Parts: sequence; C-alpha cells; structure tokens
Amino acid sequence: MKRLNQKVTGDSSITLFSEKYQEHYHSTKGAVEESFEKFVKPCRIAELAKKGKITILDVCFGVGYNSAAAVEVALEANPDCKIKIIGLENDQKILDERKNLNPAFKYYDIIKEEKTDERIKLKILLGDARETIKQIKEKVDAVFFDPFSPKVCPELWTKEFFECVKNVMKPGAILTTYSCARVVRDNMKAVGFKVEDGPILGRRGPATIATLK
Repeated sequence: MKRLNQKVTGDSSITLFSEKYQEHYHSTKGAVEESFEKFVKPCRIAELAKKGKITILDVCFGVGYNSAAAVEVALEANPDCKIKIIGLENDQKILDERKNLNPAFKYYDIIKEEKTDERIKLKILLGDARETIKQIKEKVDAVFFDPFSPKVCPELWTKEFFECVKNVMKPGAILTTYSCARVVRDNMKAVGFKVEDGPILGRRGPATIATLK
C-alpha cells in the first residue's frame, strides 16, 4: 500500500498530504500546536475534565492528533477523568497511517492502537460522516470539527450536517473548527449556533468557536 506523503511542519511535527483533496491534514505552521491551540483549548477540555467525565466527538478523525491532545490535557487536569472519544472518519488509509507516526503526544499509542482502559474509550465510526453520525445515541461535551476545507469538501459544512452535529451536543457544549469562512459561519448560525472568533494560528483568519444558544 502506498504511503501518504509526509511534511514536517513549523513545530517539527509531521502532517500528511491528501492527493484527493490536495490539502494537508493539519496546519503546516505546526500540526501538534494546532491541535492544542485550535481545538483542545477553545473546547475547555481541562475544565471539563475536572468534572470527572468527558465525551468528545472528533469529526474527521484522521490520524487522531486532536484526540491525542485532548487526552493529554484532560489527564493532566484530572488523572482520574473518564474520557470517551467518538471519531468519524471515512478513509481507512489515513487511519492506517497512524502506525507510521510518532508525534509528541504522551498518549498517542492509545490513539494509534485504539487501546481502551478504565479511563479512555476510543470508538471510530468508519464511513460517510453524514451517515455514521446517525449511529451516535449519546450527547457529547465537545466537538472537534476538522474536515478538509469548504472549498474541496463542501458536503460536511452544510446546514444539514451542522444540524446533525448540534443534535448530539449537550447544552453548553462547544464546537471548534479552524475555518472562519462566511458560508461556514452562516450555516452554523442558521441552525442555532452562537459563533465567535477563535485563535489565529497559522492562517490569516481566526478559528471559529460555536456554542448552542
């Protein structure tokens, strides 16, 4: 099986390049840094972890950097926290690439091997996210929303899909994404999200933080 092309990013971590979408999976300014700064911190994972239990939806799981960063931050905040991660991913090839990566996350082996223990549960639903999200019967505390850009993957940035995501979120849950595209924010607002700027990191515009009104 042909491996995906790797690129060293600005923080010395590795990202991969999608031939299908002609985009990298992470910011080339820093793949690991992006996971912490654009996804984990805006979702207040450390704060949630102190409550003892957290469920995260990772949309477009990829190689699991965002989830790995969340596990690290959650367990630093509360070593006894119970963490459940539900990953949506349609590409087995990118999931297989995890075995070729060793990013600087403390618990990446758990993400790589899909290990579970008394603290961490990881479940990946393979297939079209618009369909697999319908399998989720529980409510989540945080959503990492990380598809390829609206330009190349518009089907995952629609009002219809944001409605599906909203329906699995608890009251007060937070969704974070790297995109601040007008269409993205308009579609979020149309289904009832309150939208605000997230951090600026590696791109000209800010990320987006969305909460339920």
